[in-house]
Amino acid sequence: MNGVTGRMGHRQHLLRSVLAIRDDGGVPLPGGDRLVPVPILVGRDTAKVSALAARHGAEWTTDLDTALSDPTASVYFDAQITSVREKSVLAAIAAGKHVYAEKPTADTLDGALALARAAAAAGVRSGVVHDKLFLPGLRKLERLLRGGFFGRVLSVRGDFGYWVFEGDWQPAQRPSWNYKAEEGGGIVVDMFAHWSYVLGELFGSVEAVTAKAVTHIPRRWDERGDPYDATADDAAYAIFELAGGVVAHFASSWCTRVDRDELLRVQVDGTHGSAVAGLTGCRVQHRSTTPKPTWDPDVPSTDRFRDQWAEVPDNGPAVNAFRAQWELFLRQVHMGEDHPYDFLAGARGVQLARLGLESSARGARVPVPELVL
Repeated sequence: MNGVTGRMGHRQHLLRSVLAIRDDGGVPLPGGDRLVPVPILVGRDTAKVSALAARHGAEWTTDLDTALSDPTASVYFDAQITSVREKSVLAAIAAGKHVYAEKPTADTLDGALALARAAAAAGVRSGVVHDKLFLPGLRKLERLLRGGFFGRVLSVRGDFGYWVFEGDWQPAQRPSWNYKAEEGGGIVVDMFAHWSYVLGELFGSVEAVTAKAVTHIPRRWDERGDPYDATADDAAYAIFELAGGVVAHFASSWCTRVDRDELLRVQVDGTHGSAVAGLTGCRVQHRSTTPKPTWDPDVPSTDRFRDQWAEVPDNGPAVNAFRAQWELFLRQVHMGEDHPYDFLAGARGVQLARLGLESSARGARVPVPELVL
């Protein structure tokens, strides 16, 4: 596990996924056996990685080649910053390891496709983090889609983001490299990869994108308190045209204050019903219960619109989204099955981000061609 001293790698992948799986006795397998992950932590900072390993009873090293030469380790995981991921993943593939990686998988589309081709040529299985698909709220959306609740889906509206402090008078909640294009930062690179698989898996593949990427806050302060110029976009506003005629509009921003139930809100409107999903919850309104509001700007509205929606039940225990995908990937590697969200899927996310930036730079609608290996 490389890069787990960072925020996301530490909290979601190490603590809440791999160690939680280990401490709960492993991943259940057909026949009653359990697959127990044994992590080897890899990091550049000796003090950080050794302390983390000691705290959780894991092996560690600062030398990736040493970890990759361990014959007992069959899976390599990468949560490093994007700019160094491609080289490390290629080394893992060359060492014969199955690879699970954070997104984006590479800085460029050519690089992302090179990883997919290398994994296919080496006969190793690949997986890319698609955590949003495993969120309880989006799982409920998927259930509604399978059940035909919406009728014909017309549109999808996504609103994601929160205020990330500049770092001068309050510490920033995200690392400074996120705001430096030269280090792989930017909300388009970060979030369009998510929207690619969320839209593609639930509603239809993206056929065209029209986007506007902006840097609202041009000056920020880093972890040492030093000011720097933000060279990457911190907000993006996009229209995605999907196969089948569905239109999706997503606003992604690290410069917005939250006035909604959760940091992510997705509304789906269809001919027979609508739904609003967040990270955990999902509310619906069927056409048979849809009220008939009237527009009168001169009279205060007495309608309590949010009260007119019904909550979708959980119908089962909620599982951490990252852990759910980890369990799926480990089980499939053990059983010799391909993971559905592989490096080619990861390349689609890189492609959409790059085309979104192209659309913003040109001020134009950009088609999204189909990717093949």
